[in-house]
Amino acid sequence: MVDVQGLVNELVSKLRRRKVEGSSATARLTAELLRSVISQSKLPTTNQPAALIDAVRDVGEKLIAANPIELAVGNIVRRVLHIIREEDHSNARDAVEGFRLSVGGDNDYIVEQDHLNLSAAAQSSLCRPSLHALLERSPDSETTYFTATSEDDSEEKSKSLDQNAKSLKFRRKVISAVNDLIEDINTCHLMIAELAVKHIHHNKVILTFGRSRTVKEFLCAAKEKKRSFGVFVAEGAPKYQGHLLAKELAARGLQTTVITDSAVFAMISRVNMVIVGVHAVMANGGVIGPVGLNMVALAARKHAVPFVVVTGTHKLCPLYPNNPGVPLNEMRSPSEVLSFEQFSDCMDYRIGTGAPQLLVVNPAFDYVPPELVSLFITDIGGYCPSYMYRLIADYYSSDDVVIQQKPAS
Repeated sequence: MVDVQGLVNELVSKLRRRKVEGSSATARLTAELLRSVISQSKLPTTNQPAALIDAVRDVGEKLIAANPIELAVGNIVRRVLHIIREEDHSNARDAVEGFRLSVGGDNDYIVEQDHLNLSAAAQSSLCRPSLHALLERSPDSETTYFTATSEDDSEEKSKSLDQNAKSLKFRRKVISAVNDLIEDINTCHLMIAELAVKHIHHNKVILTFGRSRTVKEFLCAAKEKKRSFGVFVAEGAPKYQGHLLAKELAARGLQTTVITDSAVFAMISRVNMVIVGVHAVMANGGVIGPVGLNMVALAARKHAVPFVVVTGTHKLCPLYPNNPGVPLNEMRSPSEVLSFEQFSDCMDYRIGTGAPQLLVVNPAFDYVPPELVSLFITDIGGYCPSYMYRLIADYYSSDDVVIQQKPAS
């Protein structure tokens, strides 16, 4: 038996301590954990979908609270809740359709006779026999009386077995759908890469920002299809993830040029298309990406360069950026920007000396409004920002958009 509570506590600890970061990693681990919760949860004999929703929601609240900035965690929790609701609705539709088929056609006379027979049988089994009837009852009638009781017990057992079979089938369908979701998370970058040849053509110059595996596979897929193009990679300070991406692209045979973030406006006039990965896609079509991305989007808009976002559907978030409680940013360690040893004389935090002379602000993310985005390329196709709400309606239930946080005890 898997210790589900131990797995929940382990992932909560990793999220809180930032041992796991990034949309893909957090989404995959969340989906795998919820699959274990679904398979191991003890459910009542009645209203199992509601009990399963409560179990998933309870775990989801803990995961979201551990690191709210990882919006992919909440996305997967909502996706799994939507899967449960859809399977429940599907079972209800099948039951209604089966009932209609059983009473349909020209069998009204048979149905009426069965109803009369059932009523008579029900009355005979429910009426308490009189004392005279008990004394005058023959052995045959006694056998008939106890046989009816045995048949009732058998019918109850049959109904119980049928209910257990339906419960097991429901749980298996939900787990199968969650497995499909995990597979989509693991392979979305490959599905997106198949669309590269439709968007990247010969002798073009592509600008990207920071480091993204989806962008890397997208560009390499175009290279494998014999597309000849160049790539500018903005370094993405202060972590300089662009350096790693440039090295990986060059190793795959792409002509790559590294530029500083401050040189984006100076180089954008030579660029034919901007292709970037993001942290999350909001319900209004805006995106949250690495810090500095909004500057790149503004430069592209100024010079009429298409700004294209490549992203998996697990990054689609049903929340709006102006919703209360939606974290759009977080502050990272100042040591990523300045070394404490080199500037310690300006960072005097001794008691009684007042405020430090030097402050360091290191935001992790930027918000890019939808009007600066030209196109989204997802694992299910390309869409404009105004269409995002339709995709979100397909993947999420309105009942699960807001997952209530439990008050601290």
